[in-house]
Amino acid sequence: MVSSPSLPLETPTPAHICPFDQACSYLDQAGKELKLEAGLLEILSNPRKVVTVSIPIKRDNGNIQVLAGHRVQHCDILGPYKGGIRYHPAVSLREVSALAMLMTWKCALVGIPYGGAKGGIAINPKTYSVGELERISRRYISELIKDIGPEVDIPAPDMGTSAREMAWMMDTYSVNMGHAVPGVVTGKPISVGGSRGREMATGRGVMITVREALADRGQSLKGAKIAIQGFGNVGGAAAFLLHQAGAKIIAVSTGAGGVYSEVGLDIPALLTYAKENRRNLVAFPQAKPISNPDLLALPCDVLIPAALENQITDENVDRIKADIIAEAANGPVTLEADQALTARGVTILPDILANAGGVVVSYLEWVQGLSFLFWDEQRVNQEMEELMVRAYREVIAQSKARKIPLRLAAYVLGVGRVAQALRDRGLYP
Repeated sequence: MVSSPSLPLETPTPAHICPFDQACSYLDQAGKELKLEAGLLEILSNPRKVVTVSIPIKRDNGNIQVLAGHRVQHCDILGPYKGGIRYHPAVSLREVSALAMLMTWKCALVGIPYGGAKGGIAINPKTYSVGELERISRRYISELIKDIGPEVDIPAPDMGTSAREMAWMMDTYSVNMGHAVPGVVTGKPISVGGSRGREMATGRGVMITVREALADRGQSLKGAKIAIQGFGNVGGAAAFLLHQAGAKIIAVSTGAGGVYSEVGLDIPALLTYAKENRRNLVAFPQAKPISNPDLLALPCDVLIPAALENQITDENVDRIKADIIAEAANGPVTLEADQALTARGVTILPDILANAGGVVVSYLEWVQGLSFLFWDEQRVNQEMEELMVRAYREVIAQSKARKIPLRLAAYVLGVGRVAQALRDRGLYP
C-alpha cells in the first residue's frame, strides 16, 4: 500500500474526500497492476520538494497582510516541473500535493517531457483589487525565484489566475534575471510570448476526448445531449466547441446555479450573457433555472464536471444518469463514486486524460518560447489534437488489453512510464 507522507501544518480531511489520499490510492492501484517494486512506489508517492513561502503585502488601505504560498514539486524524472498556480480559499498543502502528483501522471500519459508541480495561495481573488493581486503575484514568484525557471519549473494559470497573473510573474522573473525569459511561465498573453490556442486548449481537449468516446459507441457529437457543471475557462470553452460541433448542450452552471433547456442552449448567447451578468446565469431568458445537484442528475449522453473536485460522491452517485462522464475538473468523482459508476457500466474519461489539453498547449507554448519561433493557431490545435487522440487511443488499448477501467488504464500508462524512466536513470548517489 502506498504510504501518504506527512505534510506539515495540515489536518487531513476525511479519507473519502481527501485529494491527496485519493491520488495515492490511484497510484497504489496502478502499482499493483504493474507489479511495481515497493521502493519505486515509495519514491513516487512522495513529492520531491515542498516549498511554503511567506508573502507580506500592503493592502490598498495601508494595512499589511501576510499570506502563505505553496509550491509542490512532485517528480522531475521526465523533465522540468510543470503545473498551475491557483488562488482559491480552499487551497491547502495536501490539495496542492495531490494536484502535483496528478500532473506527473498526466504529462507522462500524453507524452510530454515534464514532471508534475502545483502551487497556490489560499485567497479569494475577488476580494482583492487588481493592484493587490499584482503585488501578491509578484511577491509570491520572487520568493520562489530559486525554485522556478524554464529548465526547472514552469508555472501556468489555474483556478483564480489567468494570463494577467502569468504576465506579472514572467516580468518579475525576467527583471531579476536581467533579460526577458518567456519560457518561465505558460498561459501568458500573446503580446509577451503566449501561444495562440492556449485560452481554449483545456476545453478543446475535453471536446476531443468526448468526440472520440462517442465515436467508439457509434455516436456522433451532432445531437448528443451534454450537461456541463462549470462555465468558466474550461467549461465555457468546452461548451462553445461542443455546441459548434453540433452537440446539444442542455444545461450549464456556475457556483450560483445554472440553466437548463431540453432543446439545447444557445451557447454563444449564454457566454455573452454570462460576461454581462458577472457569470450569473439563472435569469437567462431562454432557459429554466437549475441547481448544481439537479444538473448532475440530468439524463444525458455526456456529463462534464468542469468545476471543483468531489462533486460526484457516494451521496449522489445513485442519481447520476449520464452514459459518459468526462472529468474536465481535477478529481470531480470520488473513489467510491468511481467504483459504483464503473460497476454500472458508465464510461468515465479520467481527468488526467480529459483535461490534458491545457498542459499540452502549455508545452507547445514553452517550446515556442525557448525557440522564439511562434506558430499560428491552426498548427497549435493540430499538434495538440494529435497528442490527445494518441493518448486516448493508448488508454483504450491498455484498457482492453488488461481488461481494466479507463481510469486505471490511464494511470498504468502514466505511472508506468515514470517508473520506467526512474529505473533507467537509477538513484543518485
